[in-house]
Amino acid sequence: MNEQQNFWAKKYAAEYINKNKEFDFKLGVEGWGKMLSKTDSIESILECGSNIGRNIDFLHQIYPNSSKSIIEISQPAYQYVMDKHELAHSFNGSIEDSNIHSVFDLVFTIGVLIHIHPDNLPEIMNKMYQYSKKYILIGEYFSRKPEMIEYQGEENKLFKCDFGKKFLESHDVSIIDYGFLWGHVYDNAGFDDITWWLFEKNK
Repeated sequence: MNEQQNFWAKKYAAEYINKNKEFDFKLGVEGWGKMLSKTDSIESILECGSNIGRNIDFLHQIYPNSSKSIIEISQPAYQYVMDKHELAHSFNGSIEDSNIHSVFDLVFTIGVLIHIHPDNLPEIMNKMYQYSKKYILIGEYFSRKPEMIEYQGEENKLFKCDFGKKFLESHDVSIIDYGFLWGHVYDNAGFDDITWWLFEKNK
Protein backbone atom coordinates (compact mmCIF):
# COMPACT_ATOMS: atom_id res chain seq x y z
CA MET A 1 0.00 0.00 0.00
CA ASN A 2 1.11 3.55 -0.63
CA GLU A 3 1.03 6.22 2.10
CA GLN A 4 -2.54 7.34 1.45
CA GLN A 5 -3.95 3.81 1.10
CA ASN A 6 -2.36 2.72 4.37
CA PHE A 7 -3.83 5.73 6.19
CA TRP A 8 -7.40 5.03 5.02
CA ALA A 9 -7.28 1.25 5.25
CA LYS A 10 -5.71 1.05 8.70
CA LYS A 11 -4.71 4.13 10.67
CA TYR A 12 -7.84 6.27 10.31
CA ALA A 13 -10.46 3.69 9.34
CA ALA A 14 -12.25 3.15 12.67
CA GLU A 15 -12.26 6.84 13.59
CA TYR A 16 -13.72 7.81 10.21
CA ILE A 17 -16.49 5.23 10.52
CA ASN A 18 -17.49 6.54 13.94
CA LYS A 19 -17.51 10.14 12.71
CA ASN A 20 -19.76 9.35 9.74
CA LYS A 21 -22.55 7.20 11.15
CA GLU A 22 -25.01 10.04 11.75
CA PHE A 23 -26.51 12.01 8.86
CA ASP A 24 -29.71 13.66 7.65
CA PHE A 25 -31.26 11.06 5.35
CA LYS A 26 -33.86 13.34 3.76
CA LEU A 27 -31.23 15.98 3.01
CA GLY A 28 -28.92 13.38 1.49
CA VAL A 29 -31.63 12.15 -0.85
CA GLU A 30 -32.33 15.75 -1.84
CA GLY A 31 -28.65 16.35 -2.64
CA TRP A 32 -28.47 13.26 -4.83
CA GLY A 33 -31.68 14.29 -6.54
CA LYS A 34 -29.98 17.52 -7.61
CA MET A 35 -26.86 15.78 -8.85
CA LEU A 36 -28.73 13.19 -10.91
CA SER A 37 -31.62 15.32 -12.17
CA LYS A 38 -30.37 15.13 -15.79
CA THR A 39 -29.85 11.38 -15.90
CA ASP A 40 -32.14 8.61 -17.03
CA SER A 41 -32.33 4.84 -16.75
CA ILE A 42 -29.86 4.11 -13.97
CA GLU A 43 -30.17 0.39 -13.30
CA SER A 44 -26.69 -0.32 -11.91
CA ILE A 45 -24.47 1.74 -9.61
CA LEU A 46 -20.85 1.45 -8.49
CA GLU A 47 -19.41 3.59 -5.69
CA CYS A 48 -15.63 3.84 -5.69
CA GLY A 49 -14.74 4.41 -2.04
CA SER A 50 -17.99 3.75 -0.19
CA ASN A 51 -16.84 3.88 3.43
CA ILE A 52 -19.95 2.83 5.45
CA GLY A 53 -22.29 3.24 2.47
CA ARG A 54 -23.98 6.54 3.26
CA ASN A 55 -24.37 7.34 -0.44
CA ILE A 56 -25.55 3.82 -1.22
CA ASP A 57 -28.26 4.36 1.42
CA PHE A 58 -29.37 7.60 -0.27
CA LEU A 59 -29.34 6.06 -3.75
CA HIS A 60 -31.28 3.02 -2.58
CA GLN A 61 -34.09 5.40 -1.67
CA ILE A 62 -34.03 7.00 -5.15
CA TYR A 63 -33.35 3.82 -7.14
CA PRO A 64 -34.65 0.93 -5.00
CA ASN A 65 -34.60 -1.53 -7.90
CA SER A 66 -31.14 -0.71 -9.25
CA SER A 67 -28.21 -2.98 -8.40
CA LYS A 68 -25.59 -1.51 -6.04
CA SER A 69 -21.86 -2.32 -5.97
CA ILE A 70 -18.93 -0.94 -4.00
CA ILE A 71 -15.17 -0.69 -3.80
CA GLU A 72 -13.83 0.08 -0.32
CA ILE A 73 -10.28 -0.11 1.03
CA SER A 74 -11.12 -0.25 4.75
CA GLN A 75 -12.11 -3.76 5.82
CA PRO A 76 -14.35 -2.64 8.74
CA ALA A 77 -16.20 -0.15 6.52
CA TYR A 78 -16.49 -2.72 3.73
CA GLN A 79 -17.99 -5.26 6.12
CA TYR A 80 -20.40 -2.63 7.47
CA VAL A 81 -21.86 -2.11 3.97
CA MET A 82 -21.87 -5.84 3.21
CA ASP A 83 -23.92 -6.50 6.34
CA LYS A 84 -26.44 -3.82 5.42
CA HIS A 85 -27.01 -4.19 1.66
CA GLU A 86 -27.40 -6.92 -0.91
CA LEU A 87 -24.66 -5.99 -3.36
CA ALA A 88 -24.24 -7.13 -6.94
CA HIS A 89 -20.45 -6.74 -6.81
CA SER A 90 -17.97 -5.73 -4.13
CA PHE A 91 -14.22 -5.36 -3.72
CA ASN A 92 -12.30 -4.83 -0.49
CA GLY A 93 -9.15 -3.01 -1.53
CA SER A 94 -7.93 0.01 -3.45
CA ILE A 95 -9.67 1.30 -6.56
CA GLU A 96 -6.42 0.75 -8.50
CA ASP A 97 -6.30 -2.93 -7.54
CA SER A 98 -10.00 -3.63 -8.06
CA ASN A 99 -10.99 -6.22 -10.65
CA ILE A 100 -14.76 -6.14 -10.94
CA HIS A 101 -15.77 -7.81 -14.20
CA SER A 102 -18.76 -5.66 -15.03
CA VAL A 103 -19.80 -2.18 -16.16
CA PHE A 104 -22.34 0.13 -14.57
CA ASP A 105 -24.78 2.85 -15.58
CA LEU A 106 -23.40 5.15 -12.87
CA VAL A 107 -19.89 5.11 -11.41
CA PHE A 108 -19.10 7.75 -8.79
CA THR A 109 -16.86 9.05 -6.04
CA ILE A 110 -17.78 11.52 -3.31
CA GLY A 111 -14.92 12.89 -1.22
CA VAL A 112 -12.49 10.19 -2.34
CA LEU A 113 -10.28 11.68 -5.06
CA ILE A 114 -9.18 14.44 -2.67
CA HIS A 115 -7.38 11.75 -0.67
CA ILE A 116 -5.54 10.29 -3.67
CA HIS A 117 -1.99 11.48 -4.32
CA PRO A 118 -1.95 13.48 -7.60
CA ASP A 119 0.53 11.00 -9.10
CA ASN A 120 -2.03 8.20 -8.69
CA LEU A 121 -5.07 10.20 -9.82
CA PRO A 122 -4.91 9.30 -13.56
CA GLU A 123 -5.02 5.57 -12.77
CA ILE A 124 -8.07 6.00 -10.52
CA MET A 125 -9.89 8.11 -13.10
CA ASN A 126 -9.11 5.60 -15.84
CA LYS A 127 -10.53 2.81 -13.71
CA MET A 128 -13.76 4.76 -13.15
CA TYR A 129 -14.04 5.42 -16.88
CA GLN A 130 -13.56 1.72 -17.67
CA TYR A 131 -16.21 0.64 -15.16
CA SER A 132 -18.82 3.04 -16.54
CA LYS A 133 -21.06 2.28 -19.47
CA LYS A 134 -22.89 5.62 -19.29
CA TYR A 135 -22.42 8.12 -16.44
CA ILE A 136 -19.51 9.13 -14.19
CA LEU A 137 -20.09 11.48 -11.26
CA ILE A 138 -17.29 13.08 -9.24
CA GLY A 139 -17.94 15.15 -6.10
CA GLU A 140 -14.87 16.65 -4.39
CA TYR A 141 -13.33 19.79 -2.86
CA PHE A 142 -12.48 22.25 -5.64
CA SER A 143 -9.48 24.46 -6.29
CA ARG A 144 -8.32 25.91 -9.60
CA LYS A 145 -4.74 25.64 -8.37
CA PRO A 146 -3.65 22.19 -7.15
CA GLU A 147 -2.84 22.29 -3.44
CA MET A 148 -2.18 19.98 -0.52
CA ILE A 149 -4.04 20.71 2.75
CA GLU A 150 -3.20 19.30 6.18
CA TYR A 151 -5.83 16.74 7.19
CA GLN A 152 -6.31 15.64 10.82
CA GLY A 153 -2.77 16.84 11.52
CA GLU A 154 -1.39 14.74 8.66
CA GLU A 155 0.51 15.85 5.56
CA ASN A 156 -0.18 14.42 2.09
CA LYS A 157 -3.67 13.13 2.95
CA LEU A 158 -5.84 15.78 1.26
CA PHE A 159 -5.33 17.33 -2.17
CA LYS A 160 -7.55 19.86 -3.93
CA CYS A 161 -7.68 20.66 -7.65
CA ASP A 162 -10.12 21.00 -10.55
CA PHE A 163 -11.04 17.32 -10.73
CA GLY A 164 -13.76 17.95 -13.31
CA LYS A 165 -11.37 19.59 -15.75
CA LYS A 166 -8.82 16.81 -15.28
CA PHE A 167 -11.41 14.15 -16.06
CA LEU A 168 -12.92 16.01 -19.01
CA GLU A 169 -9.54 16.63 -20.64
CA SER A 170 -8.31 13.06 -20.27
CA HIS A 171 -11.38 10.97 -21.19
CA ASP A 172 -13.86 10.70 -24.05
CA VAL A 173 -16.83 12.18 -22.16
CA SER A 174 -19.25 15.10 -22.30
CA ILE A 175 -20.21 17.23 -19.31
CA ILE A 176 -23.93 16.80 -18.58
CA ASP A 177 -24.26 18.88 -15.42
CA TYR A 178 -22.26 20.34 -12.55
CA GLY A 179 -22.91 22.21 -9.34
CA PHE A 180 -22.10 22.86 -5.70
CA LEU A 181 -23.58 21.41 -2.51
CA TRP A 182 -23.10 24.17 0.03
CA GLY A 183 -22.05 22.86 3.41
CA HIS A 184 -24.21 25.44 5.18
CA VAL A 185 -27.19 23.50 3.83
CA TYR A 186 -25.78 20.00 3.24
CA ASP A 187 -23.22 19.36 5.99
CA ASN A 188 -25.70 17.24 7.97
CA ALA A 189 -25.95 14.92 4.97
CA GLY A 190 -22.16 14.59 4.84
CA PHE A 191 -21.52 16.48 1.59
CA ASP A 192 -19.32 19.22 3.08
CA ASP A 193 -19.00 21.92 0.39
CA ILE A 194 -18.42 19.64 -2.60
CA THR A 195 -18.28 20.67 -6.21
CA TRP A 196 -19.70 17.94 -8.42
CA TRP A 197 -19.51 17.07 -12.10
CA LEU A 198 -21.69 14.63 -14.03
CA PHE A 199 -20.19 13.18 -17.23
CA GLU A 200 -21.59 10.91 -19.92
CA LYS A 201 -19.39 8.65 -22.02
CA ASN A 202 -19.36 9.57 -25.69
CA LYS A 203 -20.61 6.86 -28.01
